[in-house]
Amino acid sequence: MTVPSSPMSSTVSTPHGMLPPTRLGSYDSPISGASGSFAQPEQEFNDNNETELLSVSWNQDYGCFAAGTNRGFRIYNCEPFKETFRRDLKSGGFKIVEMLFRCNILALVGGAANSQYPPNKVLIWDDHQSRCIGEFAFRSEVRGVKLRRDRIVVVLEHKIYVHNFMDLKLLHQIETAANPRGLCCLSQNVNAFVLACPGLRRGQIRIEHFGLRMTKFINAHDSQVACFTLTTDGLLLATASAKGTLIRIFNTMDGTRLQEVRRGVDRAEIYSIALSPNVQWLAVSSDKGTVHLFSLRVRVAGEDSPAHSDVAQSPSLACQNSSTSLDTLISTSTGANPGSSLSFMRGVLPKYFSSEWSFAQFHLPEETQFVAAFGSQNTVLIIGMDGSFYRCSFDPVNGGQMVQQEYNRFLTSDNQPR
Repeated sequence: MTVPSSPMSSTVSTPHGMLPPTRLGSYDSPISGASGSFAQPEQEFNDNNETELLSVSWNQDYGCFAAGTNRGFRIYNCEPFKETFRRDLKSGGFKIVEMLFRCNILALVGGAANSQYPPNKVLIWDDHQSRCIGEFAFRSEVRGVKLRRDRIVVVLEHKIYVHNFMDLKLLHQIETAANPRGLCCLSQNVNAFVLACPGLRRGQIRIEHFGLRMTKFINAHDSQVACFTLTTDGLLLATASAKGTLIRIFNTMDGTRLQEVRRGVDRAEIYSIALSPNVQWLAVSSDKGTVHLFSLRVRVAGEDSPAHSDVAQSPSLACQNSSTSLDTLISTSTGANPGSSLSFMRGVLPKYFSSEWSFAQFHLPEETQFVAAFGSQNTVLIIGMDGSFYRCSFDPVNGGQMVQQEYNRFLTSDNQPR
């Protein structure tokens, strides 16, 4: 793919004003001379107009989520559930709202109907200062944005750009196959920067271990990759294809497939894959209206403890070496995924009969898109594009049907912070 020579402009604001645009290298179909202005939002609180949900997304530790609406955006805390704050604008809403843990920095991309903030611009918004502190503009639509404390990653349909957070300097450019869903995920440990994205071939995932200066290609599926996620340290990858029947777990260092579980037999669109912080459980949501929970039998020796351990640390301003203690072991689990009664004939009967099925399940309306994550004390959190929030618990020993513990309609005015 030929990269044009003209640069994209980026503007960074400081307490003393706006710095001039910085040339950050060659970009795919860039817009030059991008403005850094992003005025104080003109807020409106007229609840008579119906609010349309454009997107929902978890923060990096699943303790909060952001909702992009046709009128702005809202931030919610999960446990206890409450709306933390909202920004309703007269000029339109945002289709992408990416949080950075629980801090005041967000990445925003305007919705299609948002003339002031179009879908080809990424705004880095400081809510404490109520202003934009950085901006990127492209000629094509932005498909996704991912944040670490030291990096900003922008996903276009055929390319990914990795920037340093402090000065917005371009560090890496990665070409991908067509990626309309903006698939990309990052590790969050300070001492290990790992990025996963679609490769150039069908069913392929590219893994960048930036600290080790190593690239690994994993041929995860025969069909197109539909969804994937990384562990916090980036050493394990869970994937699903467009068929949506199987979920596979890989070692990102050598590409070894460690485990395979079956969501079902019929084709399904996978909406989300989540790994628990202790890497003991995996949750999958799809258009079949069921959140499936699986027990994992894999772990990585020497893996860092809790996903929340690096939250309070300052950003790492340089790529640091990833852990190389990567002996994958079978992990003893409190529960095991059920298998077919004919699994003893593995290798004789079709693969279906030797599959690992889900350990626990929670049923939801099929007509709504849901994304799942893990809460505290054996709970699963679920948010829906119909404005619903569920918290349900599962039995870590016996599995079975999960039990609903909480339900909220988060777009209603009753949840507005007071």
